[in-house]
Amino acid sequence: MADISLTTPGKSRSAAVSAAAAEVREPYWDLIELLFFAYRDFVGDPDQVLDKLGFGRAHHRVLHFVHRNPGMKVAELLDVLKITKQSLGRVLKQLIDEGYVLQKEGTDRRQRLLYVSSAGEALALKLAGMQTARIGRVLDELGPAGRDTARRFLAGMIGAEDRESVLRLIARADRARSNGRD
Repeated sequence: MADISLTTPGKSRSAAVSAAAAEVREPYWDLIELLFFAYRDFVGDPDQVLDKLGFGRAHHRVLHFVHRNPGMKVAELLDVLKITKQSLGRVLKQLIDEGYVLQKEGTDRRQRLLYVSSAGEALALKLAGMQTARIGRVLDELGPAGRDTARRFLAGMIGAEDRESVLRLIARADRARSNGRD
């Protein structure tokens, strides 16, 4: 699913980016505001569940990525989340102390590999289920091409310097999950 091309047919990627950058546009106020409100509601349902546990959005992100990438190194998680080691340390400690995340030593004793516990998996699935229900309602309204269009739009919103690594991370987690079902 990570095969997303964002180039314009007949134009090179750099030419398309340069043309867009040279064009002065009125701000897309409606889309900007829709993204703010969509994000608010997308995380709002899980926020209520997390709040009851004394967790916040940072806990949700850590739990999500550790669940999707079992054995993820702490250093990889720092790269994905783009947060400080100190911020991650505080959140990770709480998730470990409360039994949602397990930390194991890697082949190199300095490596710390992260896994979700059964409680962590249950919570990650509950939160993802809430978000999937919201996304699913919209995709049903958009029709058959809706998911691909949404994927292309969201991938395009990711900075060009990170886009390919994000798409590889998603594809790797998708492959691992589908191989686990076989």
